[in-house]
Amino acid sequence: MSLSLNQVERLDPRTSSDWLKLVQSYESGVFASPAWLRVLGKTYDFDVSAYVVRDSSGAVVAGIPYCEIDDIFGKRIVGLPFSDFSDPIVSSPEHWTLLSEALLAHQAPVTLRPLHNVLPLDDPNFDQVNKAKWHGLDLTPEVEELRANLHPQTRRGLNKSQREGVEIIGLDDLTGMRQFFELHLGIRKNKYRLLAQPYSFFANIWKCILQEQAGVLFAARYDGRFIAMAMFLAWKDTFHYKFSASLSEYLKLRVPDRLIWEGISYAKENGFSAFDMGLSDWDQTGLVEYKRKFNPQEKTISFLRHNPMNNSSAKNTNLRPWLPRATRLFTQPWIPDGLTEGAGAALYRYFT
Repeated sequence: MSLSLNQVERLDPRTSSDWLKLVQSYESGVFASPAWLRVLGKTYDFDVSAYVVRDSSGAVVAGIPYCEIDDIFGKRIVGLPFSDFSDPIVSSPEHWTLLSEALLAHQAPVTLRPLHNVLPLDDPNFDQVNKAKWHGLDLTPEVEELRANLHPQTRRGLNKSQREGVEIIGLDDLTGMRQFFELHLGIRKNKYRLLAQPYSFFANIWKCILQEQAGVLFAARYDGRFIAMAMFLAWKDTFHYKFSASLSEYLKLRVPDRLIWEGISYAKENGFSAFDMGLSDWDQTGLVEYKRKFNPQEKTISFLRHNPMNNSSAKNTNLRPWLPRATRLFTQPWIPDGLTEGAGAALYRYFT
């Protein structure tokens, strides 16, 4: 039977049982999970959809999630915003062509971030406009071997953290998530001069993912104070290291090393076979070298973009440079943290 466009269907991957079956049956990452897609929809009110391909029996055999965004900058298709990567769930070039054509039919810019699936890289409709590094660990070795494979400096850091009495605990309520957010806001503002995602984003992660026992929030406590935290998300056989934040004055205690190792140990103890260390910008050489001390696999996340020849959906493009200017303004040291938080809540959705 020849393939035709009428085999492609649009559905809501947050609620569709067909989408859930697809992502559970085929290789997929946490960013394709219904829970993560609910977080995006709840936080930013994005139109979250997926195109799927059905075979002759009606079964869904391929798909790609995306957000259709239409705001002051115009209409665009993003797969997916605020996600480290987003692979199409497809193994057949013919099925990829159907999915690609469905996305391009919107007559709007389309951006994708494939990592493990190479089919989009061969699509002549897309250009690579950027790239990032990804790191991940195979957890099949015994925990002793995983620890022995760490860089000696990292092992020494773990030992120091333990000797100094740093305690790692799990936080199990929204109060803990708010404490994490305030740490996160502080490091984004004071170290990087960047806005933080809105608190509602993290609250929705708690409600949609962590509260459903699909992740954990670890905190490092020292002298009765939380000095660092890390958030991990669970999906199928992979444990994802997604967010972390720490107080700079305690870095000598090597707490970030300890939190990552606690995540690795937790994942190993709970039967996960892979540990995802997430995205690093290509030019973040310090972060890349830091992650390499855990002896991970390294791959490339490709940022692909399609620009239609006649992009009539673009508008207010002269406002784009205003976003970094606003970021610099609202992250000035003299700006109250509450105002910085409010700016992130109002503006972050436009960083897509």
